[in-house]
Amino acid sequence: MTTKSIIVGIDGTDSSNAAIDWAVREAGYRGLPLRVVHVFDWDWSIARYDFTSEYFDKGQSGAEAVVARADDRARKAASGIAVETDVLIGYPAPRLLEMARDAELMVLGHRGRGGFAGLRLGSVSQRVATHAPCPVVVVRGRVDSDGPVVAGVDDSPAADLVLESAFAAADGQGCPLVVLRSYLPAIPLWLADVRPTEVNTSEQDATERADLQARLEPWRGKYPQVPVEVVLTHDGAAAALVQASERARLIVVGSRGHGPLAGALLGSAGLQLLHHADCPVHIVREPPA
Repeated sequence: MTTKSIIVGIDGTDSSNAAIDWAVREAGYRGLPLRVVHVFDWDWSIARYDFTSEYFDKGQSGAEAVVARADDRARKAASGIAVETDVLIGYPAPRLLEMARDAELMVLGHRGRGGFAGLRLGSVSQRVATHAPCPVVVVRGRVDSDGPVVAGVDDSPAADLVLESAFAAADGQGCPLVVLRSYLPAIPLWLADVRPTEVNTSEQDATERADLQARLEPWRGKYPQVPVEVVLTHDGAAAALVQASERARLIVVGSRGHGPLAGALLGSAGLQLLHHADCPVHIVREPPA
């Protein structure tokens, strides 16, 4: 059986350097090999006029230099893990999505070389995080925090997959886990104009907390050494998780939420986190069979 690897997509920017550092640590926690990949975005419309292939050779040399620096960075940081590198030719997002089919985890920086300086998330990172068949981590914000892992949990079937990944991450990194559940309580019609956070819903909160605690029991049993804090909030999931990211080392969420678009590959909370979180964001997906 072939061991899957953690793949980190790089482009030579500071953002991708942060992704390399994070991916090296994660590969160490999991005991998995690391594959460093750079996609050489070659414009074949230019190539057809370049009969000497001068532009291609220069571009390829630049791509190989990017990978060589990344390889050196990874090997200096890595201890006891295998590191290999690849230079691929093509458009970055489609090529990375192809590689994601055989990856245990895809790791990306939040910004690339293209686009506008004011964008919070690069187009390649967003497309891969939205469409990859494997779990994806987008490294952004603080990457050296000593805070907890935070898991955003709803009542969807994906909740157990999120908990499995979050408990494993907290266990591997030797840190506490915060399980955050956002829900809107049922409010009487005569209180319709009152904000949910201002209404006393102690009985509903107690029920929600008991249900969540029951869901956590199997994972507490599997990871008894992981301290767990349960947080219930009536705020929106995206806002609550973005706020939690200010003290977290990692946010773990599912790939789909309960939004109106059933076919969406990433829920609105996940998209908000990719743009606004102050720590790396782990988008969990069930790996393909």
